[in-house]
Amino acid sequence: MLTGRGEVHFGWVLEGRAIQDVWILPARDAGPSPSLGKWTFYGTTLRVYDPSADAWHIFWSDPRNQYYSRQLGRAEGDTIVQVGADGTGSSVRWSFSRITENSFRWLGERSHHGADWHLEVEFLARRVTTS
Repeated sequence: MLTGRGEVHFGWVLEGRAIQDVWILPARDAGPSPSLGKWTFYGTTLRVYDPSADAWHIFWSDPRNQYYSRQLGRAEGDTIVQVGADGTGSSVRWSFSRITENSFRWLGERSHHGADWHLEVEFLARRVTTS
């Protein structure tokens, strides 16, 4: 199990038509920390709502690792589920749950053959105050 601390910055962009988040792992102020392997990244997600599909078009870009994914996201009860594919042809599923005003849980799963999903990563995020 790898454990580390990262940064996530969220905001409305494109005149309020999309949400962008920037993920930085490990956090810039984390100091020396053990390697997070492939989970060391600087990436950004753009989420654009499509009212005709009642879904979000999601574009993930991580230029550091040359990893890109396109997904379609919808609410399933209290969970937001994003399903799509990455550049390797694998199916990916990202699920956001336990969503509160100050925290959320994100699971990243992968399926190589479209049958079984395998958990790759769990992020537990919480809002921190900045000075």
